[in-house]
Amino acid sequence: MTVVVRVLSLLALLFPGALFPAAAKAGEVGKVGVDWLGNDIVVEAIADPKIEGITCHVSFFERGLIDRLQKGDWFEDPSNSSISCRQTGPISIGDIDKDKNGEKVFSQRTSLIWKALDVTRIFDAGTNTLIYLAHAKQVQDGSAKMSISTVPLFNTQAVWKKN
Repeated sequence: MTVVVRVLSLLALLFPGALFPAAAKAGEVGKVGVDWLGNDIVVEAIADPKIEGITCHVSFFERGLIDRLQKGDWFEDPSNSSISCRQTGPISIGDIDKDKNGEKVFSQRTSLIWKALDVTRIFDAGTNTLIYLAHAKQVQDGSAKMSISTVPLFNTQAVWKKN
């Protein structure tokens, strides 16, 4: 492992926002208990940091202490997630990445080191639509579990600030 990779890994662990300063912050808006083991489904609201007027709601599974003790996997939550994004005010679009790989909007660790829940925004210029993809990101054994939501900009009077 190179020195640069080690330094970046250490920075990501110590200061999660240091490498992706534009990433959105999530606020918990709901938590539903699903069994007596303390497992919950958490719902968080995420405002797109570069697009005013868009809010995404992401849900994910959070394992409880008893479940962690029973299964012996202390440091990891499942990769399952769901996302829904809507216009929640006047849309004002900042300097967003328009290439086909999209741009990370949000990331939250779902294991101690190796796995995260990411939300990536992709702009589909052909249909004038914002696409939000929630997916697990892992070092290896990537998960095929994902969820997608779209926000069409047609008839929204969206204002482009820097594009």
